[in-house]
Amino acid sequence: MAGAVRLEPVDEQNLEPLLSVAAAEAEPDDVMPPVEAPAGWSLARREAFRDFHRASFGGLDGPTGSQMFAILVGGEVMGMVRMTRCDEPGTVETGMWLGRSARGQGIGAAALRELLNAAAGVGMRAVVAETTTDNIGAVAVLEKCGAKLREDGGKVHAEICLDSTPPAL
Repeated sequence: MAGAVRLEPVDEQNLEPLLSVAAAEAEPDDVMPPVEAPAGWSLARREAFRDFHRASFGGLDGPTGSQMFAILVGGEVMGMVRMTRCDEPGTVETGMWLGRSARGQGIGAAALRELLNAAAGVGMRAVVAETTTDNIGAVAVLEKCGAKLREDGGKVHAEICLDSTPPAL
């Protein structure tokens, strides 16, 4: 891994680099909610990507209850990780994506550890996530970060308790 992984709140400064990575190295459905737009990275889908991220500029206390972070390695944007308030107090849900060239290098686990620190820093007690059993990369990252995993019909539910000792790097 070239350089330390750090998180930076998504803002107007890093939104275009984030969109560039998404368009070049990810599928739209992997990085944003589905929208009515032509297939692929059409102009309408690019604008929807910008709108989706701008809606969360208010952070955990903003209208979406989400804080989006650009994942940077050596100053380069590689993907995004977010935390979103859950109904249960002290709990946030997370989701992440990385550009194809950044996968399989430990960046996801390092980014999730940074997110766990950020969540603990704002008083959260647990981070939860959902993925599918066939998303081997996501399952591995969650396991590396100490998540308790529960499978249910092709879905994987993960919970990381922030009260316990964080897993060793």
